[in-house]
Amino acid sequence: MSEPKELLAEPLNLRCGATLPNRLAKAALSEQLGDRRNRPTAELAELYRTWSRGGAGTLITGNVMVDPAALGEPRNVAMPREPDATEFKPWARSVDGTETRLWAQLNHPGRQSPRFLSRQPVAPSAVPFGDRGIRSVFATPRALTVGEIEAIIDRFGVAARTVVDAGFAGVQIHGAHGYLVSQFLSPLTNQRTDGWGGDALRRRRFLLEVVARVRAEVGDAVPIAVKLNSADFQRGGFSEEDSLEVVRELGEAGIDLLEVSGGTYEKAAMMGSAKASTLSREAYFLDYAAKARQVTDVALMVTGGFTSPEGMAEALRSGALDVIGLGRPLIVDPALPGRLLGGEDVRARRTAPKTGIRLADSLLEIQWHTQQMHRVAAGKPVDPRLGAVRTLVRAGVADPLNAFRRVRG
Repeated sequence: MSEPKELLAEPLNLRCGATLPNRLAKAALSEQLGDRRNRPTAELAELYRTWSRGGAGTLITGNVMVDPAALGEPRNVAMPREPDATEFKPWARSVDGTETRLWAQLNHPGRQSPRFLSRQPVAPSAVPFGDRGIRSVFATPRALTVGEIEAIIDRFGVAARTVVDAGFAGVQIHGAHGYLVSQFLSPLTNQRTDGWGGDALRRRRFLLEVVARVRAEVGDAVPIAVKLNSADFQRGGFSEEDSLEVVRELGEAGIDLLEVSGGTYEKAAMMGSAKASTLSREAYFLDYAAKARQVTDVALMVTGGFTSPEGMAEALRSGALDVIGLGRPLIVDPALPGRLLGGEDVRARRTAPKTGIRLADSLLEIQWHTQQMHRVAAGKPVDPRLGAVRTLVRAGVADPLNAFRRVRG
């Protein structure tokens, strides 16, 4: 039986002809390291330079928003109205001198754009969040017109062409976690009755047209990935059966890698919630990946829950997946992939302050890890001592104590 380090070190050939140097990938993490005009910064390039030296075969960036007027966070990198690939070249070249492949994640927040960034976000339908606390943060969206939908599809294509021209080796379309693509897929947030909604076939049209436009812009030799929810875990929402049908169609559409995730802000499986039986074998979405394997031959990446080299190797041996996705553990230990590939018996760690309030813990975990990325980008060590309210203060949340009271309410 192959040793974990041997399995993790195996290259992976993708459909388009590109090769990933090994089976370890940094999953997308929202860095919030753009400048005041939402352009890439030197700090962002330094963060990825650090990660590229860590040994992962593939690094997937956090959100590159395709519309500068639609941000999920204030310091997202966003594609300008008139894109200039030269602005993205220092970031793309941050992996120079290594074998690491750097891919850009493209996204649109839809209704998940906070009130302080967008008083009137857009979405497939004018459906507000059901949770009162979350609704206080995000305004009720306006339903997109058909022309606006087509313009956003164009923006995905323009963004893809720009980052590839800058030197990125591939792109990932974010179709999970309740952002715009995910909103189109779910019957809870897509209540349209035109050509973009009304049944499962029309709800997935937006994603498939985005994939087609991106492929037309980047050509056949550039890998395209999609990040997709296994389900959104909400009654009447995007189900596992719906998701598997999307997987089948994405394979037919010619994507090269599918990353499996799950959840939305309202049901945050992507933040680490999982059953005990799932935690015992580490990978949160392994059962779903095995089902996806039955409907597509696209390379599969699973992110979430991996902690040990044995668990990673067992998942690869199962045949259910091809790539191990690691997110927050690479913030705590940027050199983790190299240590795993070197055969060290090392455990992935993810630590963050806890408040005992479920939603607050989820939000604080995101903010804590964001701050730690900023420390790594500045050449500083991770700081485990940050308290909850102090974390919110540093993150720029106005009146953090009242923010917590609203969460408790």
